[in-house]
Amino acid sequence: MQTQEKKMRFFGVPHILPYVKPYGGRIVFMVFLGVLSSLIDSIYPLFNQHIINHNLTLGTNDTLVKVGIGYFLVLAFQVWDNYYSAFMCSKMELWLNRDLRNASFNHLQTLTFDYFNRNSVGYIHARVMSDSGRIGEFVSWRLMDFVWSGSYVVCVIIIMIATNLRLALLVLTLVPVAVIIVTFFRKRLIEQNRRVRELNSTISGDFNEGITGIRAIKTLSVEERMNHDFSEHTGEMERESVRAGRTSTLIGTGVSFLSSAALALVLWKGGTLTVEKLMELGTLSVFMSYAIGIMEPLQNCINVITAMTTIQVNIERFTKLMDTESSVVDTPEVIERYGDTFHPRKENWEDLGGDVEFKDVTFQYPDGDEPVLEHFNLHVPEGASVAIVGETGAGKSTLVNLVCRFYEPTKGQLLIDGRDARERSQLWLHSHIGYVLQTPHLFSGTVRENLRYGKPDATDEEIWEALKLVSADQVVKKMDKQLDSDVGEGGSMLSTGERQLLSFARAILADPRILVLDEATSSVDTVTEKTIQAAIKTVTAGRTSFMIAHRLSTVVDADMILSVRDGKIVEQGTHRELMEKKGYYYELFTRQFTDVSVDMAMERV
Repeated sequence: MQTQEKKMRFFGVPHILPYVKPYGGRIVFMVFLGVLSSLIDSIYPLFNQHIINHNLTLGTNDTLVKVGIGYFLVLAFQVWDNYYSAFMCSKMELWLNRDLRNASFNHLQTLTFDYFNRNSVGYIHARVMSDSGRIGEFVSWRLMDFVWSGSYVVCVIIIMIATNLRLALLVLTLVPVAVIIVTFFRKRLIEQNRRVRELNSTISGDFNEGITGIRAIKTLSVEERMNHDFSEHTGEMERESVRAGRTSTLIGTGVSFLSSAALALVLWKGGTLTVEKLMELGTLSVFMSYAIGIMEPLQNCINVITAMTTIQVNIERFTKLMDTESSVVDTPEVIERYGDTFHPRKENWEDLGGDVEFKDVTFQYPDGDEPVLEHFNLHVPEGASVAIVGETGAGKSTLVNLVCRFYEPTKGQLLIDGRDARERSQLWLHSHIGYVLQTPHLFSGTVRENLRYGKPDATDEEIWEALKLVSADQVVKKMDKQLDSDVGEGGSMLSTGERQLLSFARAILADPRILVLDEATSSVDTVTEKTIQAAIKTVTAGRTSFMIAHRLSTVVDADMILSVRDGKIVEQGTHRELMEKKGYYYELFTRQFTDVSVDMAMERV
């Protein structure tokens, strides 16, 4: 019992069963069709046997019409069986691919940022697309291959033994030889194909870098180096593919040789028996057909069994993704009242005011060695503005990550409007937060479609109002089709400043109570910066706002400034208070002010 359980776990049955179970009836029907098809294939030679033994040998045609009609009916039924089997396999593959990809993609939406920080886009993409595709293909087409091949071999062996035991045993002596040859070369072929797939992934990465990094390639003049690396990898893949092709050819040649050897044995022994009148000529014809046809299905069975070990890797990687738990989860009680990410119960959602309080919060990142915050207390009243400043890599995003519940406090509480944030759902909180990133992301589509991500039912009037509020209306009016203008992949058809302004408008359209600005002006020109600064003053009015800033000139009017150094908050207060202390903030501000003064002086020369 224990051994059987281990085997089931090895082949990943418990992990994939929930996705396969809804189609159990269809899979049973597919198996039935496969067995039926193999049975039909195995009885075809019996028609030849009857015609040779009863019509050609005896010189009569009394049963030819009946045999012809029976043959035609069996052929018609097999055509239907093959068509419907292939149709069912195709649908099963598509259904499983859809379900597995939907499940994995939906699960990804529930994971927090730390998962995406640890895993590359290519790795995640392979889990969602490649692994699920291989699993779907295996459960459908490979299963049908195994059912047909296995049942065909069994049917043929039964018919041969029932027809002539001695000749059947003679043919079957070659079966173990075929198993050994195919198994030996198949292991080598798997390793070679694995290497080909790895090189294919490398080439795909090179190709991607060659396109996305074309500006850097040309400015650095490294076209020759990139071409050399790409050619080297494609050449290596070509060599590995040739080796895999050679091994595959050896398998095919070996199986063909064994089929010929089986036919030679049948002709030798069966011919002798026929000449001695111990076996009919039609029976010899049957054995000749089976001797040639049994080896390829036998090879298919071995291939599928071997592929089970390969598909286990795909199942394990898919399972690893699905078993990954988010570091931030809502309690069952919260889900019961407020719903989850995909099934919100908005009728139970309360309004959010924007009062935020850190109450004796200690926080340490999951992969960190020491706490970033220890017994931290901070009260941000509704409508107040908080600026977080510090050098690059100092850890300015920590507080914002906690406010947005991208991470949970290790100890202590984060209170939203006086209640622990964990007492209400993540989606409830996120729907009241507007987040403007340093490098804003626009989705492929039109301006209107992008802005409606903030509010799906927004009218054009509301969209133009949001655009005007952040001074982005002039940007859109200059476009050929205005709101219907395509922004390109990731907003590639717009400048950084234009993308930033549109992301502001998108955030404002949702009317958030808490606004997060993550270095929103750090990568734009001076003119656009002034426009964005004016927009910031407009959109933060009456809203609780957190501004992560590198340019300190943008935060002097904040109600509270937090200075972050080496991942910890070292100072807090207003601009005037911190300047009077002449501490870390004073050092940052004066250094940056001096740098700006030098730059202005150089511009005047």
